[in-house]
Amino acid sequence: MSPTTLPIGLEHGHVTFLGAGPGDPGLLTLRAVEALGNADVLVAEPEVLDVVRTHARRNVTVLDTDTGASPDTPQLKVVDGTSATSGVPASKDAANIVMEAARGGRRVVRAVSGDPGLDAYAAGEMLACAAAGVPFEVVPGVAAAVGVPAYAGVPLRDAEGADVRFVDARTASARCWAEVGASDGTVVVSAALDSVGAAAGELVAAGRKPDTPMTVTVAGTTTRQRTWCATLGTIAQTLKQAKVLPSPEGGRPVIAVVGERSSAAQREQLSWFESKPLFGWKVLVPRTKEQAASLSDQLRSYGAVPHEVPTIAVEPPRTPQQMERAVKGLVTGRYEWIAFTSVNAVKAVREKFEEYGLDARAFAGIKVAAVGEQTAKALIAFGVKPDLVPSGEQSAAGLLEDWPPYDPVFDPIDRVFLPRADIATETLVAGLIELGWEVDDVTAYRTVRASPPPADTREAIKGGGFDAVLFTSSSTVRNLVGIAGKPHNVTVIACIGPATAKTAEEHGLRVDVMSPEPSVHRLAEALAEFGLRRRASALEAGDPVTRPSERRPGSRRRRTTT
Repeated sequence: MSPTTLPIGLEHGHVTFLGAGPGDPGLLTLRAVEALGNADVLVAEPEVLDVVRTHARRNVTVLDTDTGASPDTPQLKVVDGTSATSGVPASKDAANIVMEAARGGRRVVRAVSGDPGLDAYAAGEMLACAAAGVPFEVVPGVAAAVGVPAYAGVPLRDAEGADVRFVDARTASARCWAEVGASDGTVVVSAALDSVGAAAGELVAAGRKPDTPMTVTVAGTTTRQRTWCATLGTIAQTLKQAKVLPSPEGGRPVIAVVGERSSAAQREQLSWFESKPLFGWKVLVPRTKEQAASLSDQLRSYGAVPHEVPTIAVEPPRTPQQMERAVKGLVTGRYEWIAFTSVNAVKAVREKFEEYGLDARAFAGIKVAAVGEQTAKALIAFGVKPDLVPSGEQSAAGLLEDWPPYDPVFDPIDRVFLPRADIATETLVAGLIELGWEVDDVTAYRTVRASPPPADTREAIKGGGFDAVLFTSSSTVRNLVGIAGKPHNVTVIACIGPATAKTAEEHGLRVDVMSPEPSVHRLAEALAEFGLRRRASALEAGDPVTRPSERRPGSRRRRTTT
């Protein structure tokens, strides 16, 4: 039995001190996810909350407790799944917040950045729990001093081995600097951005050579990560030339690595994270929220920061009687086939089934077709395995290529149920009729223009705040321009096919990337390949690698088909 599922006392509860890692949510351990899923109360600093909250229970309530807190008190938020009003006074320190939250037999997760034993001062809270008889456990996390160098392409050790020292510049004593300065091993320094130069000076004063390589990484393991390569003697000037310092954000935490393994030549070969094809790109995904999820996950794998803006809202048909008759016809054996042309069609039929108390068993004896992989996945989640998915192009035309003609000998029924949107094209209907089938073309849902996005999103779209936008249909082009305005000239425009590209051009947009086939995932791949070529061209020319939004307005590249 896992410690996170152990029985707990009614009076004291149970506390899990959990390391959330340095910033990338993917670095949470399996044990951490398990503990979060079992938690009644989650206590975390605001910056940690975004990393862990998706794994907490759905009905959690966020209570901000940092108002009026003293500088020495951790700035905390409490997520409480049992009460929306049980806030803890901000004047109480972290230990008291945890202790109060644990009362009544509740399971409390105290999430901290990095690792509880290395990055956070959690020992005091643990001692308070021990003194009060509150049982607790510790779930280690990836420490920033280890995870950030790995993401920056700076190995701390090699086959020859090396002495690795960890220093917190905020608390390091003169004796500490003297010891690491006298060593020739790798030094990992946790510091604030504006104190990096002073830390380098301490190491030089303690005996390290000024030409010793040094890397400095800010926002490590996130898509905001940025790394500078220099030496102990030049790092201050490097940050000044990069216009990083002086800055109001000089207090941001950084991880600096000092030693031969942080040399620029080596990092150039090992910088796997910042070399991702769309690293740091802010990509606009104008689709419905349900459709955008898998596409956003794929973009994140390329290093992008997807921003979902629904341009289409899905609503029930104005007259539901036609849909009701068709669903009843499924049960009474009216149809030989049912063809789903979108995830929304699957959702519409599923909702109607649930309304009538039906489930996937109602599809028994009926052949099911899906227009593509995403629609097929939605059906499988419903408990229905499609009999037909296009072997080639994932579209209505591709579905018709594989659809069998009606055969009165082998097909006892000649009718097809086609639930779809009110604005769908007639391609599939005409093709099925040509193959000898009768088609009940039923409006299962309506697509309407979504509400405009927030003002800051509209401004980013028109002002060049996005690096790229993915258009997955002509309607997404029309609707996005209608509700938010035309994307800025510097924004890379990627379209799923010729028809969508034509619509974009009709709205005054110049298309840079076009998918080789009508698939949202191939479209994302095409954008990633565009990003790789753009990066390679900059490096070949000796120019810094920048995002499109960092370029000045100018001539646009020709459309690229991959």
